[in-house]
Amino acid sequence: MSSVPKILLTSQEYLSRERKAAFKSEFYRGEMFAMAGASWEHTSVKDNIARHAGNQLDDGPCRVLTSDLRVKVDATGLYTYPDIVIVSDEPLFEDNMFDTLLNPLALMEVLSDSTERYDRGTKAGHYRRIPSLKEYILIAQDEPLVERYVRQPDDSWLLTEFRGLTQTLTLASAPATIKLADIYRGVVFAGECEPVARSLTNIPTVNK
Repeated sequence: MSSVPKILLTSQEYLSRERKAAFKSEFYRGEMFAMAGASWEHTSVKDNIARHAGNQLDDGPCRVLTSDLRVKVDATGLYTYPDIVIVSDEPLFEDNMFDTLLNPLALMEVLSDSTERYDRGTKAGHYRRIPSLKEYILIAQDEPLVERYVRQPDDSWLLTEFRGLTQTLTLASAPATIKLADIYRGVVFAGECEPVARSLTNIPTVNK
């Protein structure tokens, strides 16, 4: 008995469906992959970063956007929704619908059990193919840990870790710094009884 052949979509067929859909899906090599909903911790971390970075960048050329904006990796054909996107100068879009960005300056992903391997591996490989990308940041949601990858002149990527609630994340691609205590505000780690916001006050900041 022969199997039913898989029907693959074109990118335009994907975009037509995606723009009408009630939920978001990634797209790669003709297939759509539905995205799962986010947890309280995931959403809190993402919104905290977007708020603090966005406030600092308000008067400059950079803008901070969250996961409603679709990004296309033109070199590989991946369409995806990063948790946080920083755009500088003039944004470039795939078409006149202005909902698929081609030239992010920085991308951030909040890690979860179901996405960590993908975000560190396959997706990171796609992101590195974006010529405009200068910085890729991974944020843990179960411990105070941020990993910042910065593109170097030879096209390699330099990793810097920021670990612990007394640390401060300094963006390399835009003029913004964010305390990890602020990134994790409202998040309860395993073994804690109350959110970070209630248990931490007047913590000295140590720059990495």
